[in-house]
Amino acid sequence: MHHPRLSIIVNFHNMGREAARVLHTLSCRYQRGVAANAYEVIAIDHGSSKPLDPAMVRSHGPNFRLVTHTLGTVPTSPAAAINAAAADSAGDAIAVCIDGARMLSPGIVRFTLAALEAFVDPVVATLAWHLGPKLQNHSMLEGYDQSVEDRLLESIDWRGDGYELFTVSCLAGSYSGGWFLPIAESNFLTVRRGTYDRLGGFDERFHEAGGGLVGHDFYRRACEATSDLALLIGEGTFHQYHGGVATNVPEDRHPYQRFHAEYVRIRGEAFAAPSTRACYLGTVPPQCLPFLALSAERALAERPATVGHGS
Repeated sequence: MHHPRLSIIVNFHNMGREAARVLHTLSCRYQRGVAANAYEVIAIDHGSSKPLDPAMVRSHGPNFRLVTHTLGTVPTSPAAAINAAAADSAGDAIAVCIDGARMLSPGIVRFTLAALEAFVDPVVATLAWHLGPKLQNHSMLEGYDQSVEDRLLESIDWRGDGYELFTVSCLAGSYSGGWFLPIAESNFLTVRRGTYDRLGGFDERFHEAGGGLVGHDFYRRACEATSDLALLIGEGTFHQYHGGVATNVPEDRHPYQRFHAEYVRIRGEAFAAPSTRACYLGTVPPQCLPFLALSAERALAERPATVGHGS
């Protein structure tokens, strides 16, 4: 890859099972309307006890490569590993998947590239879903685990039509309002290289497990520093169950308060989702129509409280 338009950085830590599916959903065999020379995929193995196989990564296409990052003195935050991968990347724009457990919909690369063409200096963002009938923090208490999820994925033809993932998923907590209300983060977040550098990348002062709120922080700073928020409608990411420090723990043990305390120490204020008004780009596959309707219902329910407040 000499000069791709987009560099996609995906962070993995002890996700051998999940990585194979995620990387497939980033390949040209799955992504629609894009060629391999338009983008590169940099898979980070961030200190896994069983490292990813470089041959497995490369098997997904000539535009895929693996980099390794040792844990060092801050074993749980991927911020430094992501910044190092960004510095080593070649694309005009940089997309980050901070949680490598998330499969992607098949138009996400195509419409990210389209948004980069349509807007001068955009933040390109997507919503996220959890695989399974409920948020995994809840469904795990009712027996949802990797084996149940394997059978769930086998029940749909997600390789043939990745939009089928919408039919076996629910909106993640940071996106409960859907497309038409402010979101707190994005798990496929894209900015131009100049914007990434201007922001200093992911803030390496965030040391909490999985980075804590480092992804929320970067999304908020990016929205405040750029001209447009392009939200991809009809696309998204889908979280696989892997024992994640925030997504796969019961709510009474969720580390959000600790994460937020770190954010306040670093930023000197409480975190709030940016209220940037989104521009929408994409299509509406029939499988995501229920979520489109839900988004409209929730936006209408919130409308009296948000009129005149840029939401």
